[in-house]
Amino acid sequence: MLANVKQSIKTFFIAAPACLLSYSTLAQETVTDRWGVNMPVGVTPVSREIHGLHMDIFWWCVGIGVVVFGVMFYTMIAHRKSRGAKASNFHESTALEILWTIIPFAILIVMAVPATSSLIKIYDTEEADVDIVITGYQWKWKYEYLGKDVSFFSNLSTPNAEIYNQAEKNPNYLLEVDEPLVIPTHKKVRFLITANDVIHAWWVPDLAVKKDAIPGFINESWTYVEEPGIYRGQCAELCGKDHGFMPVVVVAMAENDYNQWLGERQAMAAKMKELTEKNFSFDELMELGQTVYNTNCAACHQPNGQGVPPTFPAIAGSAVATGAIAGHMDMVVHGSKKNPAMQAFGEQLSEAQLAAVITYQRNSFGNNMGDSLQPIDVLKYKESN
Repeated sequence: MLANVKQSIKTFFIAAPACLLSYSTLAQETVTDRWGVNMPVGVTPVSREIHGLHMDIFWWCVGIGVVVFGVMFYTMIAHRKSRGAKASNFHESTALEILWTIIPFAILIVMAVPATSSLIKIYDTEEADVDIVITGYQWKWKYEYLGKDVSFFSNLSTPNAEIYNQAEKNPNYLLEVDEPLVIPTHKKVRFLITANDVIHAWWVPDLAVKKDAIPGFINESWTYVEEPGIYRGQCAELCGKDHGFMPVVVVAMAENDYNQWLGERQAMAAKMKELTEKNFSFDELMELGQTVYNTNCAACHQPNGQGVPPTFPAIAGSAVATGAIAGHMDMVVHGSKKNPAMQAFGEQLSEAQLAAVITYQRNSFGNNMGDSLQPIDVLKYKESN
């Protein structure tokens, strides 16, 4: 029990400062005014309009404050008792009450007109050129390009050496991923945002997009980027122990470059489907399995397979990894009903990746079971279950 408490404290003191530092880094990169306290201008027409509206209303509020406090302080100084001023004695003034009701009402109307115009634009997701489904997982993002047969997961790629202060942190610390979301410039891109497990929030300040990702619901947003570039964000909803390790990276490309990238991803997706029919050697399965494990499993079960019991059990010597291979496959594909922390990876990974990671788990960390799975075995299992 004491070891679990110590591990939880260690995880907190690693994750909490990391989360705060990544937010600070993001703020420094996106805020343009010298004090670093203003909201970013952004790189889309809507983001610039939001920033302009924000600044207009800010200065209106400053003006109102100057007038109200100016009158108040003038009255306090000019009509103070030491100068012989005597308080007027009156009960009510209908004209004054009408005046101080009409003026705020007029101010609110003046503010509401441009604000409503901006809100209408923010929520207008119709006639999009590209539709992308964004699904939040603990602790990564899945991007699916509707009608394009392209989908992939985006994971944090910051090295562990930087996270554990064993190496110098780079400028994009905790804001870098292995697979960024790629979108075309000068195209309206609609985001359909949801979650698979808990509530997340997809947030990219430069795009003026921040939407909750809620299991069972789909929230919509959109963007229109005019210039190629790399824009970074994060999950903005506390979603678990690795909340601070769930960045968003969006790469905006010129249309020709985007089409070339999309073609390459479609070819890659077709190749992954072909791998389902391939028989891998044991060494090939172990090599691929190690990559899949480090990307998808090590965050909970640790790179050495020791886990963080009892929430994240060890792979080394576990009853699942050293038991029947069918039970192991069921656990990885469908997750655990007894322990919700164990996700279902059946839809997250391809059949080749599932076969490889199961083989790797059964033959690493001292398990040495000597058996293996092929992608076709996983496919047949999924079809029958």
